[in-house]
Amino acid sequence: MTAPETGTGAEPEQPLLAVVKGEPTAEELAALTAVVLSLGSSEPAAPEKPGARHWIRRQQLQLAPKPGPGSWKRSRG
Repeated sequence: MTAPETGTGAEPEQPLLAVVKGEPTAEELAALTAVVLSLGSSEPAAPEKPGARHWIRRQQLQLAPKPGPGSWKRSRG
């Protein structure tokens, strides 16, 4: 597979995939392209916020923040 030439004078883009052996069908190439593209576009996951269940459990265990030294550390959960 080669990239198409453009008449703008810019260098042609490199192909995403190149078949070097075998003759895959169009469906196989489409599936492979989808997998490769999904691997490269991952964004860093946002940290999860504690849900309601977390806070209910803290209340049941009586882990509510209490005033005193270091209480700001315990308040995070």
